[in-house]
Amino acid sequence: MNVGFLSAAIVSLFTWGIHTFVGGPAVAKPLLDSDMEEVAKYTNYYCWHAITIVLFAMAGGYAYAAFVPAGWDVAALFAFLAVAFAVWSWVLIFWSKRTALELPQWTLFLAISIAAGWGLLT
Repeated sequence: MNVGFLSAAIVSLFTWGIHTFVGGPAVAKPLLDSDMEEVAKYTNYYCWHAITIVLFAMAGGYAYAAFVPAGWDVAALFAFLAVAFAVWSWVLIFWSKRTALELPQWTLFLAISIAAGWGLLT
């Protein structure tokens, strides 16, 4: 068993739960209730759920790789995505002139990245 990948699976599932059950009511619902132009609103809502799906897939992919050595390439792909999402978080923080506390997504993607990196190196 690859403990790093198992850890990445757990952190990904935890992140999915926060995204779905905390972020949904706090971000997605107000988005739908907004007066934003309809195409922009539903495109953003689509993107919200695309991340929901990716996080759930990451949890499954890491869990698979934790128990099946042939799943290493799946975990490597998801590790790349986790790092890319963490980096994008920081780009967005600087570009939007927000603080790291206002846009804290980077913390969870960094945790996933670290756990996945551990798995890739073991």
